[in-house]
Amino acid sequence: MSKILVVDDQKTVCYSLQRFLQSEGYDVITAVNGRDALALIKTSEPDVVVMDLRMPEMDGIEVLEKIKASFVKIQVIMMTAFSTTEKAIQAMKLGAYEYLIKPFDNNELLACIKNAIKAKEIMEEVVSFEESKDDASGERIVGKSQKMLDIYKQIGRAAPTDTTILILGESGAGKELIARAIYHHSKRANKPFLAINCASIPETLLESELFGYERGAFTGADFKRIGKFEQYDRGTIFLDEIGDMSLNLQAKLLRVLQDGTFERLGGTETLKTDVRIITATNRQINEMIKKGLFREDLYYRLNVVTIHLPPLRDRKEDIKELAAYFIQKYNKRIGKKVKGITAESLKKLEGHPWHGNVRELENTIQKAMVFCSSDYLSVECFNELAERRVCCENLDDTIQQLADMAFKNISG
Repeated sequence: MSKILVVDDQKTVCYSLQRFLQSEGYDVITAVNGRDALALIKTSEPDVVVMDLRMPEMDGIEVLEKIKASFVKIQVIMMTAFSTTEKAIQAMKLGAYEYLIKPFDNNELLACIKNAIKAKEIMEEVVSFEESKDDASGERIVGKSQKMLDIYKQIGRAAPTDTTILILGESGAGKELIARAIYHHSKRANKPFLAINCASIPETLLESELFGYERGAFTGADFKRIGKFEQYDRGTIFLDEIGDMSLNLQAKLLRVLQDGTFERLGGTETLKTDVRIITATNRQINEMIKKGLFREDLYYRLNVVTIHLPPLRDRKEDIKELAAYFIQKYNKRIGKKVKGITAESLKKLEGHPWHGNVRELENTIQKAMVFCSSDYLSVECFNELAERRVCCENLDDTIQQLADMAFKNISG
């Protein structure tokens, strides 16, 4: 049973919300000021705090700062009057999950609490250094930077719905892990999940994979084949690198999104499917639309919810935790007993640009573990990083020089 702490200096508000939330099956405790709230949090550790912004002595902003400093996983929902919305925005910047403007409907609060609990569950799956020692066998999202905390909140809000989601991010940033987290926390979690990389499959093969085909549809089609949209009915399909999908397939996908219908290749029977579609790309879709390479109507269907996954260079504070996770993962996989990395090594990792993002970091850690025999990965284990950085910088300089030359030729 999830535990909710309601904090408001008006006892009638506390009592009213306590009764309502208890009727919805929650364990509810209350406090009438910030100091009592912080004391209860230390002893009871609620999942969600529903707190008024304006309170005497210690206001909601101050309490929120103290909560986030010591209990980062607790989700905080702020209640505010319309006249204090500026402070509500400040609260969101400090890490509040959401704010509700009084008076609000109880069902609105209930939906917000459910999503906040989902977000907390996702955060609890994020592997810390100590936790990773126990289980590093599965693939997990790792990171507690503010940028990643914002991602977890987005997942918590979007996962319980059936809306389409577009994940934007560079190659190697972990887009599939985000898609799997959304699936895991969705209403379809007990149904199958399929990930397909649109860039790695030829158009004709991708079409037959998704939609299936009838016997005789093309040379070699000696039997009927069920497509993934049919096979994964009521499940979730993740289409990675959607920007590489042909215009022909984009039109067919649009129809699936609009009314859930399609035909197998070579068939005339219209089939129905109820599948949730999550997509991702590392491309600039808006630029592709301008060039006629991507359908604008499909884009608007896909990005009902958009999650921008930051590159590793923009969340370098997560590198320490990621390195610890990968060390534990490959200790099990290749039979090593590496205990960690040195402070000098960590500084070197944090200073690298990581053009290949998390995937490049994982590869670097794995390679260092294979070729280094010490208990701790020293800076010498990562010598190739310096060479790789010089190579990339030289390549960037060369590209810039070529661009300058081309511009001069055009101008001349």
